[in-house]
Amino acid sequence: MSSKSLEDSATHFDKLARKNVRLKSLLQKYKQSHHLQHALLQLSEQASTVAELTLLYPAIHNILQDYIPSKNFFVVLHNPVYDNLELSYFADEKDGLSVPLKYEQYFKEGLTGYVFKQGKTSYFTKQQTELAVEQGLLKCFGTPAEHWVGVPVYRDKSIIGVMVAQSYEKDLSYSEQQIELLEVMSLYLATAIERVKKRELLESEVKIRTRALTQSNQALNEEIQQRKKALERQQILFKISELATLSENLDDVYKHVHEIIKTITYADNLYIALYDEQTHWLSFPYCVDEYNDTGRPRPFAKGFSELVLSSEECQVIDIDKANNLIKLGVVERPVDVPAERTATSWLGAPLKTSQGVIGLIVCQAYNNKHEFTQDDCELITFVSHQIANVIQTHLANQELKLNHQKLENRVAEKTKELRQANLHLQMQIEERKKIEQQLYHDAHHDSLTSLPNRSLFLTQLEKTLQHYQRYPEQQFAVLFIDLDKFKDINDHLGHQAGDQFLIGVAESFSHCIREHDLLARLGGDEFVVLLTHLTEQQQAQDVAKRIIEIMRKPFCMKGQCIQSGASIGITYSKPSYKHTDEIIRDADAAMYYAKNAGRNRFECFHPLLNASNVQHDADNMHHLDDLPMHFRSAEIITLDEQTRAESLLEAFGEHPVLGSTSFEVLKKFATDRVQHFEVELNLLKQAFSLVSDSKKEKVLFPCSGLVLERINFQALCKLLKAHDANRMCLLFNEQEIRYASAVQIENLKNLVAQGFSIGLNEFAKDRCELNLLTEFQFDYLLLSSTFSKRVLQQENYHLQLQGVLAITKLQNIKVIAKGPSIFNYRTLLDKHGLSLFIGKQHALAPFEYETPSAQIITS
Repeated sequence: MSSKSLEDSATHFDKLARKNVRLKSLLQKYKQSHHLQHALLQLSEQASTVAELTLLYPAIHNILQDYIPSKNFFVVLHNPVYDNLELSYFADEKDGLSVPLKYEQYFKEGLTGYVFKQGKTSYFTKQQTELAVEQGLLKCFGTPAEHWVGVPVYRDKSIIGVMVAQSYEKDLSYSEQQIELLEVMSLYLATAIERVKKRELLESEVKIRTRALTQSNQALNEEIQQRKKALERQQILFKISELATLSENLDDVYKHVHEIIKTITYADNLYIALYDEQTHWLSFPYCVDEYNDTGRPRPFAKGFSELVLSSEECQVIDIDKANNLIKLGVVERPVDVPAERTATSWLGAPLKTSQGVIGLIVCQAYNNKHEFTQDDCELITFVSHQIANVIQTHLANQELKLNHQKLENRVAEKTKELRQANLHLQMQIEERKKIEQQLYHDAHHDSLTSLPNRSLFLTQLEKTLQHYQRYPEQQFAVLFIDLDKFKDINDHLGHQAGDQFLIGVAESFSHCIREHDLLARLGGDEFVVLLTHLTEQQQAQDVAKRIIEIMRKPFCMKGQCIQSGASIGITYSKPSYKHTDEIIRDADAAMYYAKNAGRNRFECFHPLLNASNVQHDADNMHHLDDLPMHFRSAEIITLDEQTRAESLLEAFGEHPVLGSTSFEVLKKFATDRVQHFEVELNLLKQAFSLVSDSKKEKVLFPCSGLVLERINFQALCKLLKAHDANRMCLLFNEQEIRYASAVQIENLKNLVAQGFSIGLNEFAKDRCELNLLTEFQFDYLLLSSTFSKRVLQQENYHLQLQGVLAITKLQNIKVIAKGPSIFNYRTLLDKHGLSLFIGKQHALAPFEYETPSAQIITS
């Protein structure tokens, strides 16, 4: 071969060798790229599937072990709160977990902290580590590694931690490709951590919502079950009510009752027993039993049936309870009854009617076929009352049928007597109607003038005020009339002449008003007129002018003539009027102004007139410090008239117009707020003296919102602290609290904070505001009598009452009802959930004011 050919061959081999080297380099790059891609895919898959971070780190560790020496691997993350590096994952061949935890606070000073500070990948051999330690660049903790590589973990250009792999074998080092793989993995580690954290948060929210939905579903299911039970009970009641109208005989009724009981509980063995109080015998008109179906009558003894009749309660008796009752001697059982014929579970409920217990209904099970529970007892008790009424009705009908034949024979004989008796009875009824009408008239009319009296007038005024509040366009007016010089007529002409004068005045006044207006005599020489359907105020003034014109005529008798007259005060309807007392007060004030201005004239009310009334003579007794007062006490009782450890103490005064009236009404006539507070404070002092003598643990005393004002509150607290305030509960009117100022509300809460007891009076008189019950810590709640009556008359008020009772039970507030002392009235309220009532009031010793400063002393 020529030299040229050899040269060409050598050149060709060189080219092939260079290509081979290049191909190996490309192959290595492709292999490295494949490893990176595969590792990132695995990391992404793990980040998408693992449920929590504690599972992510082991997954990353497993991925790395396929490509680099990473048996020793850990991850450290930065805690910005404490500014230190915390260990998140750790796996090591030589050092246990206790080693890094021991030096965790020194992570910043070691290799890991060096990488964190530098913010770039660092590779150390054992010799390089020792050299760095000698140079003071870092510290070494734990077993030194032959090869150590740390890669920073970034999130949004901020370093958040370090990922470390290390090897304890000299020949297991890290290549550039392996370090590059670690770096790539670190780039995606922060994203993977964030994805897992979001998944953890999402799964936590899902669990919370799932739990909430589960609880909601459970509550809904419970409500559905309750409604199903209610519907089932309603259907049972319908079936029982149908029995009362069926024309079947009594035996068929018993069979239908048995079928109904079977739908409620186990009733294969059932009997119905009736009790005769006169003979003291038990009869068994219906008996279905697998061992005994005769049901022979027997005298009253000491069996389970007698136990139900005596206790008038449902009884559930198993073997153990039966044995205990026998040992105690409450029950006696026949000794010759075989064990297999002795009931293992027994359920009996009394049949109660308005006449009392007429018998019982019993279900029993043998050989442990069924065990009756308290639910069975509640169900059979629920239906037993209805069944008792049905049986009672059919028994009465049966007795009527037996007596029907006898009655037919006597009908002809008694027809004439009945006709005469009916005629006589009809006459008595007519006479009684006349007497009742006369009694009603006498109770609501003045005996002298036959005019409506104070009671009838106040009732009509209350209705007119309520109508006006609904229809403000329909105006009304009240005229308060006081006759002038009436005392002169009595003194000079005699009281008989005075009576004749009043009769003539009443007749004359009646000609001055329209047919639908109301003229009434309050007493003495005082009259009032209620004018309704007014279109203008001038109409009331025209009536007053006619009355004054009539009174200009002199009154003559026995040859003597006396000139009288009329002083009239007029007040018109206005939105600010909430009570009839306010209307009478203003009309009275206007009348006194007319009398002081010269008499025989009329004046219309103006707010300034209240201030002028302060100058009235003490004889008029229209001021709080002039009115004779006394206390009345009422005990808090239960339905069965059992007294409790609480009582209600109220102050009353004798008003010249309104008569004996509570302090709650009288305080509206106070023209001076200072005078009002002094009187009320002295009332409270007097109440404390009565409380100290009382055996009651708690006395409820009504107060006004005036004591809660800033200038009065300190004096109130001083008085409370000076006495045994633990036995006194201050009652505040619900309407005053509803419109109380911010200072009054704050002081009311201060009373509670200082340990004093408070209550709410006249609650729900015009509307029911439940938020008041939760805003303050009341100890007592006195319902208004108006609300109690509405509860018995309208269904929606019953629902409001249930809301009140639910809140007061949570707030531990005692609810007390007001109203008439009628047993049926209280029984109906008791069925609605009210068990405490105001008893009858009894008067305590009166008292009077000793000085102008309104100091109260016991008289």
